[in-house]
Amino acid sequence: QWFPKTAIFNFPQETAMAFPHLQQPSFLLASLKADSINKPFAQRCQDLVKVIEDFPAKELHAIFPWLVESIFGSLDGVLVGWNLRCLQGRVSPVEYSIAMEFLDPGGPMMKLVYKLQAEDYKFDFPVSYLPGPVKASIQERVLPDSPLYHNKVQFPPTGGLGLNLALNPFEYYMFFFALSLITQKPLPGTIHIRTSDCAYFILVDRYLSWFLPTEGSVLPPLSSSPGGPSPSPAPRTPAMPFASYGLHHTSLLKRHISHQTSVNADPASHEIWRSETLLQVFVEMWLHHYSLEMYQKMQSPHAKLEVLHYRLSVSSALHSPAQPSLQALHAYQESFTPTEEHVLVVRLLLKHLHAFSNSLKPEQVSPSAHSHATSPLEEFKRAAVPRFVQQKLYLFLQHCFGHWPLDASFRAVLEMWLSYLQPWRYAPEKQAQSSDCQARCVSERWAPFVQENLLMYTKLFVGFLSRALRTDLVSPKNALMVFRVAKVFAQPNLAEMIQKGEQLFLEPELVIPHRQHRLFTAPTFTGSFLSSWPPAITDASFKVKSHVYSLEGQDCKYTPMFGPEVRTLVLRLAQLITQAKQTAKSISDQCGESTAGRPFLSWLGFCSTDTNGSYPANDLDEMGQDSVRKTDEYLEKALEYLCQMFRLSEAQLAQLTLALGTTQDENGKKQLPDCVVGEDGLILTPLGRYQIINGLRRFDIEYQGDSELQPIRSYEIASLVRMLFRLSSAINHRFAGRMTALCSRADFLGSFCRYHLTEPVLADRRLLSPVARGCAARRPRGPRLSLRFLGSYRTLLSLLLAFFMASLFCIGPLPCALLLVLGYLLYAVAMTLLTERSKLHQL
Repeated sequence: QWFPKTAIFNFPQETAMAFPHLQQPSFLLASLKADSINKPFAQRCQDLVKVIEDFPAKELHAIFPWLVESIFGSLDGVLVGWNLRCLQGRVSPVEYSIAMEFLDPGGPMMKLVYKLQAEDYKFDFPVSYLPGPVKASIQERVLPDSPLYHNKVQFPPTGGLGLNLALNPFEYYMFFFALSLITQKPLPGTIHIRTSDCAYFILVDRYLSWFLPTEGSVLPPLSSSPGGPSPSPAPRTPAMPFASYGLHHTSLLKRHISHQTSVNADPASHEIWRSETLLQVFVEMWLHHYSLEMYQKMQSPHAKLEVLHYRLSVSSALHSPAQPSLQALHAYQESFTPTEEHVLVVRLLLKHLHAFSNSLKPEQVSPSAHSHATSPLEEFKRAAVPRFVQQKLYLFLQHCFGHWPLDASFRAVLEMWLSYLQPWRYAPEKQAQSSDCQARCVSERWAPFVQENLLMYTKLFVGFLSRALRTDLVSPKNALMVFRVAKVFAQPNLAEMIQKGEQLFLEPELVIPHRQHRLFTAPTFTGSFLSSWPPAITDASFKVKSHVYSLEGQDCKYTPMFGPEVRTLVLRLAQLITQAKQTAKSISDQCGESTAGRPFLSWLGFCSTDTNGSYPANDLDEMGQDSVRKTDEYLEKALEYLCQMFRLSEAQLAQLTLALGTTQDENGKKQLPDCVVGEDGLILTPLGRYQIINGLRRFDIEYQGDSELQPIRSYEIASLVRMLFRLSSAINHRFAGRMTALCSRADFLGSFCRYHLTEPVLADRRLLSPVARGCAARRPRGPRLSLRFLGSYRTLLSLLLAFFMASLFCIGPLPCALLLVLGYLLYAVAMTLLTERSKLHQL
């Protein structure tokens, strides 16, 4: 403990002495607010521990909302509170340890929560800060499908501002804790913090381990008074069925009038009410976010009919007019973009839920065990994922797949998705598995999970394919994502399970009544979900249809994962993988050639840069040859897994490679982008544009204008280049006639002058477009002298180095210059002879 035990339990007299003026709640709150400004963090926490221990619930009730807000920040994001998302033990060890002990599930803050819980206090929470779909639904007077909102909506009095939820202390605390992940933004200038090291992430893990234990039962709340543990809240059973998506909807107004009526529920359900509440709050606050189109799609005909009925006849019954449905929908159109930290926390939740659900003993998992008497915690483990998580997670993933940027940060979303698809990774028997191939095979035990989550596997896989086809697979990070997905789906027996699920869904409905599945996917809930959980459905086809229709509606158009449409997308991805492998190899070869061909002076930074580089910059340029090797390995294994899943043969891959034109020419260089020949030259096809955008192919572009007028390079001295240009221009203007006469001679002198005073014909160097070819034809250039090479750092440094080496051998500057000129003349004579000989062979 970070405080001595006596400091927590044995200070009534010292507390009274320390706070003699705090005898009323108003004084207590005012003093704590003043201390929050004047006292250091450790002293404030010590005072709070004493206050929580020694003051009664009646006085603590007044400070609870302020204390929660001061810890987690305000709902509008203005106040940051303790900034738990940036608090790390390595950076601030003292503050970190104090905050973690204070907010621990068994710490002082939870003692305060249970102390207030025992007195049945309620706290108002504004509906306007709830997730968009929940807020829009409540504003339309349709209660969301979560039992979390039952009997809690408080309509404003005359002149009031908006709707509120009446929450008990535990719910109020968890609402703020969960929403702080979304509402609190990182402070400007904050350095990048590893999410798994921050206090918030570790607190989420502690709360999950405490309230959703994988071993044993949920620990009872710590009692703050000698009277015993704090009671559970009254069961939230409405007198009439609630209005929710996909059910017969009872007006929220009627339920508001009669919402105080409750019946006694099973006392055993009190054991897990905190666990149920924690999971519902996390799911509602973190996953209940999706687009307006999906929100409208999720509205069943019953919901739309009730909204219409309300708009026509019920609005006058309210004290204040409600927001019309159209306005509510418009208000919901605010965009929601989850952060990478948000996604990582959700992944932590999913991994723990899999471990929590898989902690059921084998005899408790069987359908026969469901009919026998089981504890509420066992029932909760069985129902937690399908009842609370599945639908909202599917919508959340669809939103991320459709709106996340096409960059490497999508890896967080990808790993969250893959974690949910593999519950066997978090099963207890996983530790006992050996490393042989048979052990890694997905057991038939998981076939029901795959079938009841069919859209998670199939539709989201198609969504990933569409993203992968638009990304640069040459990048190692993007190649890794394709490899990860292919590896997971290629696990032995998993593809067969998915195919079996699709066959069950596509079976014709012979005996299933129309719309009957909705009674199973969205049961009528009371105070706890346990009292209304439906009996086990034995028909596998019925389960799969129920899952698909509950998520996509009965009018959905299902695209089979192993059908011809998806197979076409997989073939396209295989094409791009093959092309990306060759592109990475070409980049590697080009980097090796350029590195080997650099002169020694290039390492000093004076070598000319390649202005006509073959490929745009990407991750390979930064990470080097090791990155190329990793990219090739990822893509090779991904292609192997895809061929294994969809049974692609080597002949098919070879045919695709030839059809896409990914073969290399004789020199081992990439061909031009895909294009067709038109009247004015080559015209890019859509495939060619895709190849250029993603760096898969390119045109070899180089400067083809007047070499004397090209832009000054970074390896040149600007003033010296301009001076040399004026000097050479003056010489060329004065001696133009003589240079032309010399170059016209047919003897060796003429060849020597042509080698130095003329440049190759541009049209002979590269294929020009018709426009550039015409411009080049209109600009004939005669013999001329170019001195620009003397303006580069490399040339000047080479001359200085030559003079320095000559001085070491006692050779003066003038003899050295004569030797350099003589050496160059010999070199020029040799090059002239070789040039003339090559021209004779060409003729």
